[in-house]
Amino acid sequence: MSIVIDSDLTLLMQRLNISEMKMRERYASMGLEEIVEKEAEDGNQEAVKFAHEIFSSPRMLVKIFQLADPNNKLEFLKEMNSDQLKMFLPLMEEEDLNQGFYFFDINQLMDMLEDLPPEQLVRTVFQMFSDAEIMAYLPEEQLDKFLEDPDIDKTQIMKNLQLIPQEYLAQMYEAVSGEDSDRTSSKELLEKIGGLNPHQFQDALRAMQPFAKQKLVMEIANAHKDLYQKFDADAYTNMIKAHKFQPEVAQAMEVIDEDEKIKMLERLPKDQMAILITQIDAKIFADQLIKEHPELLAQAILK
Repeated sequence: MSIVIDSDLTLLMQRLNISEMKMRERYASMGLEEIVEKEAEDGNQEAVKFAHEIFSSPRMLVKIFQLADPNNKLEFLKEMNSDQLKMFLPLMEEEDLNQGFYFFDINQLMDMLEDLPPEQLVRTVFQMFSDAEIMAYLPEEQLDKFLEDPDIDKTQIMKNLQLIPQEYLAQMYEAVSGEDSDRTSSKELLEKIGGLNPHQFQDALRAMQPFAKQKLVMEIANAHKDLYQKFDADAYTNMIKAHKFQPEVAQAMEVIDEDEKIKMLERLPKDQMAILITQIDAKIFADQLIKEHPELLAQAILK
């Protein structure tokens, strides 16, 4: 561990009231712990207090080990295993955690998005796409699956079919009835479509032109936003991968709940996780060292 203690031991000299001459003549070859120990043996009560503060005061640790410098934090972090590093993630500011997503490649981000609870996946998708874009990019089989879902009742569908132009309604009805409906009004077509048996009704919906089907599904889903969770996770990730670059995805993931972010960031390799954690507040970092890693402090002092 190569942590640079406060330059020229100036803080130590001031704190213990040690002259520069004494430092040169007596302590030139000694480490921090040895100097403090010798001063304590000589009756320097300030040395006793100082030794205690090193292992109990986050403020003192920040000063002594210059922990505002990410490089000095990293020296401690490199001595820890993955499980020890993970303990720091919940202590970090969320905006600093967000930087961790930029370490993952696009395929890793897609895998993690697919593992998210559906509500959070949808929230992330809406950071990258409008509702119209989502409908345009979803495979038609996903739209059909949505309209066939038992949670989407016929009343909802019929209500929103009123927004579909007459020519698309005519095409739907003709596909299952074989009747020429060019001169039939929208009202009459809706009545006929509503009167179809369940099997014919689903066939009519599947026969809709893609643009009309997208509009129908979007209107239903926008009325109840949780319905966007009906689409398969891989349909969303395929859409993202096809239309967005890695930095755009990493940025969009800022809206994910913090506990889910931490689960994701725990997948980082040890060296990358350590680099991310160097962004943690210095005093919080020092406090964690005192509570969980006093052996590393001792190691640093004995360097």
